[in-house]
Amino acid sequence: MKIVLQRCKQAKVTAAGKVTGAIGKGFVLLVGITHDDTKNEAEWLADKIVNLRVFEDAEGKMNLSLKDVDGEILSVSQFTLYADCNKGRRPSFIDAAAPDAANLFYEQFNEMLREKGVKVETGVFGAMMEVDLINDGPVTLVLER
Repeated sequence: MKIVLQRCKQAKVTAAGKVTGAIGKGFVLLVGITHDDTKNEAEWLADKIVNLRVFEDAEGKMNLSLKDVDGEILSVSQFTLYADCNKGRRPSFIDAAAPDAANLFYEQFNEMLREKGVKVETGVFGAMMEVDLINDGPVTLVLER
């Protein structure tokens, strides 16, 4: 799995002209899934995300987690994170998991996040989407397992 995490003040995702997910303070996750991802890796990432201390405390230090600030997650599937651009001019997506398997794994990952007591909103798997966010910091991290 590969996840691009962006700390945000607010965010929303729109598919076919309809808002499918919206959050206030929290994280936007762009979630890429490859062929050999496992439940253990997803669980590790879910735990890491909800407990990652990247929100500022009263002294301005990154000491607070998503759970500490009652933050939310907007999770958006993103197969293009597994693009291979090394050859030619068109990316290859052979490292991305097949859509049916990726969708199931993506839904399971979102449920793991919810089980940790976090509100999770999503986009529409496989759809063309527009993601609007107010990036906070900006703080952008790449998590891979």
